[in-house]
Amino acid sequence: MNTGLNTLHPYPFEKLGQLFEGLPHANGQIIPLTIGEPQHAPPEKVTDLLSKHAALVAQYPATVGRPELRATIGEWLERRFHLPSLDADRHILPVNGTREGLFAVAQTLVTHGRPGAVLCPNPFYQIYEGAALLAGTEPVLLNCDASNGFLPDFESVTAEQWQSCQLLFICTPGNPSGAVMSREGLQQLIALAQEHDFVIASDECYSEIYPDEQSPPIGLLEAAAEMGNTDYRHCLCFHSLSKRSNLPGLRSGFVAGDPHWIEQFRRYRTYHGCAMPPHHQIASEWAWSDEQHVLDNRARYREKFAAVTPILTPVLTIPPPDAGFYLWPETPIDDESFAQHLLQHAGVKVLPGRYLARDTTAGNPGVNRARLALVVDLPQCIEAAERIAHAVKSGW
Repeated sequence: MNTGLNTLHPYPFEKLGQLFEGLPHANGQIIPLTIGEPQHAPPEKVTDLLSKHAALVAQYPATVGRPELRATIGEWLERRFHLPSLDADRHILPVNGTREGLFAVAQTLVTHGRPGAVLCPNPFYQIYEGAALLAGTEPVLLNCDASNGFLPDFESVTAEQWQSCQLLFICTPGNPSGAVMSREGLQQLIALAQEHDFVIASDECYSEIYPDEQSPPIGLLEAAAEMGNTDYRHCLCFHSLSKRSNLPGLRSGFVAGDPHWIEQFRRYRTYHGCAMPPHHQIASEWAWSDEQHVLDNRARYREKFAAVTPILTPVLTIPPPDAGFYLWPETPIDDESFAQHLLQHAGVKVLPGRYLARDTTAGNPGVNRARLALVVDLPQCIEAAERIAHAVKSGW
């Protein structure tokens, strides 16, 4: 057996189920703000294309994906991140959502059993940790707290740790805080990757949900190109249609960047057996080529933030997120008790921050915070905020 299985931690929602087990809750419908699963309707064009081309399930898909899909993704990257022309054959590989890609890339990049081979933020998307553990290494955790703008504490990394690193996970915009790394910060990491020969895996699945149409978050490949690194050495970015297009069940995303590692990852996935179904690829081509539905999606999230923030900020300290659809407030009492209190007295489910992070010598940066996912419809978001505000005002 892979001994890494014994080191895996329970998933946050498993812990949440145990925390809420047997608890009575307030009368009325429970409003879940726990899981980052978009609830907006998927584009009708996508569902039409899936239906129209469903008979293609009779064919084996190619690991590299349809040339048309890779070309469409390349064109989107060039438009969105102001990149010079990409070679879709060398720089792009479709994956079954960022979750599959982020996990599997560690199995390609990491020397099994090498200490310190993976660095990742803390709090984090649990896949980063699981990918490291099943690649035979314990991840080095970089705390993200208010003192450093909820970005990883890269200043704490020693020269020896950089030298041991083979894979650095970053998430920008971040989960759960929504913090966006700066152009300068990304370029400093790229310089370190070049110096110490490691790969940056940038999880950018929230990059298309942001408040200002004139200021979209920068991406890793954009930062690399501005440095003259137009072959994107040491850089891999991961994108998905789950959040951008409200298509979490399509399991459609891509990895793009360093052609050497794209080729090695393609070899791995040929044996891994995770090629995207052909009709999903065709639907994805439309989704990456259309921006109107993404503009509409952003507008709906902006409306939610505009409605919810004035209700919650009088009772909770909430750092305004740079992007994404989460709120990451401080909790007036410990985060587990806070989540239980809201379920019992408000009928609202939130995720304790400590479940998204791990204990370190500097503490657990998720303690006394909670993640609120504004994924339900606008009336439910407003009702949830009003219930939370009332529960907080009522005391403990």
